This record gives sequence, structure tokens and C-alpha cells, in this order.
Amino acid sequence: MTEWSLSGLRVVRVVFETGSFTAAAQILGYTQSAISRQVASMEAAAGSTLFERGARGVRPTAAGTLVAARAATVLHEIDAATRELTEAEKLLTGSVSIGAFPTAAMVLVPRAIARVRHSHSELAVEIVESSTPAQLRQLRAGRIDVAVIAVGDGLAEYDLSGLRVDTVIDGKLLLAVGIEHRLAHQGRVHVDELARESWIVGKGVRNDPQFGAWPTLPNPQVGARIREWTARLGCVAAGLGITVIPELAAAAVPDGVTTVQVDDPGWSGRTTCAVTLPHRTNSTSAVVDSLLGEARRIRTENRSL
Repeated sequence: MTEWSLSGLRVVRVVFETGSFTAAAQILGYTQSAISRQVASMEAAAGSTLFERGARGVRPTAAGTLVAARAATVLHEIDAATRELTEAEKLLTGSVSIGAFPTAAMVLVPRAIARVRHSHSELAVEIVESSTPAQLRQLRAGRIDVAVIAVGDGLAEYDLSGLRVDTVIDGKLLLAVGIEHRLAHQGRVHVDELARESWIVGKGVRNDPQFGAWPTLPNPQVGARIREWTARLGCVAAGLGITVIPELAAAAVPDGVTTVQVDDPGWSGRTTCAVTLPHRTNSTSAVVDSLLGEARRIRTENRSL
């Protein structure tokens, strides 16, 4: 009889979160065939089909939903045990540098750094804001220790081979709109309501991913292209247009701006990940754990809004 494995449960959990074997392979640094083998092994252990395959990805069966939920509990406990053993072994010292794309650097990463400093006062943590391609180059070259990146729909397929990847948050995209905008007090809108909007979008170095208009809109009207988020959100507050912002940065919107959820069946989402070299130091592991903890806190805060 096939037995459960931690690697198999981790694969099931990520496939459940992303709805895609391809996305799971990218996040975990596996080949797609390896993902398929792991899922098949867990299906054999469960004695039941865990995912229904379709043209647009995979959907969990009832058994798949149950196993994914149990997997989350098991993996959380294993990670907690690892953290406790690490903390018992030694006082963390030295330094760790975290690379982060701009919206991750708004809320998630600063909170994670504060969390680490509270628990490990002797550990110095530095933040380096840069695009995902630049982060991955810096990580492989040893210039940073943790890269906080986003993967998923509409983004490039980054080479994560040979790297260790943890899912931090499978965050949504939100709209940021001025408080006088017609959508500001709706809380949730359907994507069809966005067809005539003017968009304030990102502008950056060529080939660096940017937040544009809502990703499934055909031929959106772009009102302005602006590099810095402060100016972008300032334009939104002034009523010059609306913009897209990740859920993980929702707490950073300024006065005069609010966020709105979007119902869009054509959008499969993105995932924020923490990427490191395969063999982590205890200090690097502590930083990744802090990112995971703050991501859970952000998700809880957003659900309470």
C-alpha cells in the first residue's frame, strides 16, 4: 500500500492553492511530470481521485479538498517543530538580506523584518527593493539571501530550478479607487463593470513585470503610466483613474483611496513566494518563517474588512 509522504502532501497543497500542475511545478521547482507523479502517489495513498483535470487547470474533488486541508495542518506542525528546534539550538546572529518587489516591500516585508527583530534582536535584516528578475540574479550570485517574488497568471515563467521555494500567500488582486469613485462603496464588483474605466498603470525597466490594468480586460484605457506607487496612488486619490494593487499591499493605501474586490472567473490569480538557495542557514529560515507568519496575519486582517 502506498504511504503518505511530506513531499506528496506539499505538492497536493500547492496544486490545491493554485489550481494548476504547471503553477505548482513552478512554485516548488519541480518538473510537471514530477508533480503528476507525486499527485498520483497521494491518490494511491488516499484510494481516491484528488483532482479533476480540465482544459483550464485542475479542480479538487471532495477527497482532494479534505486531503489538502489535512496537509496544511501536517505541514504547519512539521514547520513549527523545525522552527522550535532551530530556536532551541542557537541564538541567531549575523545578517540576512531580503529582496522584494515594490508591493511586497510596502507591508509584508517590513512587518516580517519587525517580527524577526522582536524575536532575534541580534540578527540584522536588510531589505533590497528590486524586480523579480533582478532578485533571482542576486540570489544565485549570493548578494541576497531571500527573494520575495510573485508567480502566476500574466507573469513570466522564471527559472527556479535548484532553488527552494515556499508559498507565502496566494493573494488576490484588488482595485484601488478614490473614495469619491462610483465603485468605492460597493466592496465587490464584477469585472464587466470595469470596461470603461481609466487606468493608472506601472512603468518600469524593460522586461520587468508591472501592474497594468485589470489583467483580463481587452483594450483597457490607460490614463497614465507612472513608475512610483506613491504617485500612482496619488493619482487615484485625485480621481484621475483607478489601479490594480495586490492584496498583500492593501494596508498601504493612503487616505482618499480604498480597495474593492473583483469577481472575475477568467482570472486564476498569482502567488507570492519566498525563494532561497537549497541549503538555508538558521537565520534565513527564521526570516522565511516570519514572512509566512505575517502573510497569515495580512490575510486575516483583509478577511475582517
